[in-house]
Amino acid sequence: MPVILAIESSCDETSASVCRDGKILSNHIANQTVHEQYGGVVPELASRAHMQNIVPVVDVALQRAGTSLTDVDAIAFTQAPGLIGSLLVGSQFAKSLALALNKPLIAVHHMQAHVLANLIPEDRPSFPFLCLTVSGGHTQIVLANSPSELKVIGETLDDAAGEAFDKSAKLLGLPYPGGPLIDRYAKEGDPRRFSFAEPQIPELDFSFSGLKTSILYFLQKETKANPDFIRENLADLCASIQERIITILLKKYKRAALQTGITDLCIAGGVSANSGLRNAFLEMCRHNHWKGFVPPFEYCTDNAAMIAITAYHKFLDHQLTPLSVSASARAGWD
Repeated sequence: MPVILAIESSCDETSASVCRDGKILSNHIANQTVHEQYGGVVPELASRAHMQNIVPVVDVALQRAGTSLTDVDAIAFTQAPGLIGSLLVGSQFAKSLALALNKPLIAVHHMQAHVLANLIPEDRPSFPFLCLTVSGGHTQIVLANSPSELKVIGETLDDAAGEAFDKSAKLLGLPYPGGPLIDRYAKEGDPRRFSFAEPQIPELDFSFSGLKTSILYFLQKETKANPDFIRENLADLCASIQERIITILLKKYKRAALQTGITDLCIAGGVSANSGLRNAFLEMCRHNHWKGFVPPFEYCTDNAAMIAITAYHKFLDHQLTPLSVSASARAGWD
């Protein structure tokens, strides 16, 4: 029963998790609130916060798991992609720990981990399955044939869906992070009140840059005629923007399911915490008699549990990493 200590530090959350024999025993996350006043993540501040948080976060994760460093069989960490300064804090800490304890090291790709977060709950998909991974920096449709055989069959050609949420929120004057606020206000609004452009991208790829431009021009036009337009229509605007983003995502996802014939479907990534997307996805699966899987909220956003479960499967496959490995801001899939 291998015990894995995993560390995640790709952006602005410092997280550590302990996994034993594929079961998550702890998943501790330290969030960084310093970025709120700047309207986005400041890389230098994120790196400094990781340096302050990483030791106590690992200590809490071990305590909550009821284990110690001597019980650990391998050290895992996020290698890529992400903010390079943040990644370096986690990777150097993990490498130092592995060297000091003479334990194996396992490097994990952040996006692979988001997909395999669906293997954490007991109610999990069977291989092969599809996963729509939606985050602030990525939007992908992934075909998973096994924990080690993942293939991107569709992805965004420009901006990610999560960025579309956050940039739209900024245009609406909502504070950072704005994506969850759009979800909150959308529950009170009419999703068909306003219409925004839907990009016509072939095959299974996505595009969100045109949608952002459509929203920008629409708001500029309406607020010129009525300066209070956004305030007076905030709920309907949020609902309409969210509806369009979800429609774009699920239309391509449905096409991928029909093309591949796969009936076990998952979602993952930070945007999969959006209640509108979760509900629409599960309704799509019910309507088409597919099995839909959604990770618990704590495994949707960046967290070390998804790094731990991925590292667990790598450990079983003897996919260990040399200490000479380097962190990478933009590394692709293995």
